[in-house]
Amino acid sequence: MWRNSIGFSSKILVSHNSYLSSSAANGVVRPLLLSHSYSHPCSSSTSSSSESIKLGFPRSDGIQGVSATVVDLSSKAREAVDFASHYGRCYWELSKARLSMLVVATSGTGFVLGSGSAVDMAGLCWTCAGTMMVAASANSLNQVFEKENDAKMKRTMQRPLPSGRLTISHAVTWASTVGLAGTALLASKANVLAAGLAASNLVLYAFVYTPLKQIHPVNTWVGAIVGAIPPLLGWAAASGQVSLNGMILPAALYFWQIPHFMALAYLCRNDYAAGGFRMFSLADASGQRTASVALRNCLYLIPLGFLAYDWGLTSSWFCLESTALTLAISATAFSFYRDRTIQKARKMFYASLLYLPVFMSGILFHRQSDEQTIAEDNLDSNLDLSSLQETETVKRKNKSKQARPPVAYASVAPFPFLPAPSYVAS
Repeated sequence: MWRNSIGFSSKILVSHNSYLSSSAANGVVRPLLLSHSYSHPCSSSTSSSSESIKLGFPRSDGIQGVSATVVDLSSKAREAVDFASHYGRCYWELSKARLSMLVVATSGTGFVLGSGSAVDMAGLCWTCAGTMMVAASANSLNQVFEKENDAKMKRTMQRPLPSGRLTISHAVTWASTVGLAGTALLASKANVLAAGLAASNLVLYAFVYTPLKQIHPVNTWVGAIVGAIPPLLGWAAASGQVSLNGMILPAALYFWQIPHFMALAYLCRNDYAAGGFRMFSLADASGQRTASVALRNCLYLIPLGFLAYDWGLTSSWFCLESTALTLAISATAFSFYRDRTIQKARKMFYASLLYLPVFMSGILFHRQSDEQTIAEDNLDSNLDLSSLQETETVKRKNKSKQARPPVAYASVAPFPFLPAPSYVAS
């Protein structure tokens, strides 16, 4: 019985193998036996690949190669995007991009004011680009010199250099490159005067104002000079010279920065003390001197609107608008002077942020070109001349209507042999 079962089993195995071999020879394999044929110990890799090709499936090694290439390219693209995003964010923070854009705005406003009747748009774009590059260089050098101080302040400890995202040598290379490129751009596309103002402002900010912050509170006034130069740079780029009426906007920037920075220094005085900066508010525990300096410089802004109108830079409407705007920021400074609290200082700070864009928008909207000024002067002179002519005409008519004295009639009529008086008309 056992032998018969073995013989029967061997017959089934032989018939199974003969069926597989015949089916493979004909190129047809039933789905039920497909897995058995791949797992059969006698099948080779060559036969398996040929069978898969005969069935219409691609080679497995080709699929793996294409997928590996796609994964490799996607990973490299992701690395490139991360690399660009990282350094772009670092350069943005290192350049203090928002502050640099404010500098560009003041420079562009100065360019438009100095352009007269026609504004060179290409020159405006080149001037703004060069100013942006020089401002980015100055701010980067400022952070290079203040790396240790920034690491001690909550407001600045996450900057690229204190946080270790960039090295000092990398930041210096970046600052030098954009600074030289911006100065060269202004020299070639604007004029040498504008390039000289930009280079001098970079030196003043990075090598005078920055170290002075740790030495003496006068740094605030030096920083105000730095902020007043960009609109003068724009004026010089457009007109090629520095004139008296071109000093209106720089003067506004200078006086505006004092209450702006006084409010900021009062709000962040603990942070400045931790960083080792000698700000004016640190030596003023009560805040009275800080508030009085802010109020005094707000009042200095009042005559600028009248001077802009008197010197032919704007119309008379700007005089009224500038006066109202200055009185508004002066009111917040006076409120801070009476009640020296964090809330009042913050209100004055926000008012200073609102003042500058409104002032620059007003001076651009009401600006007058040279042709308009000359036309108004000619109109005034013509009016004066016509009024003089009318006055002379009236005098002649009055003189002709003047009656002769009675003595003349007596001398001429009754006594013709006597000489007539000299006042008798012939």
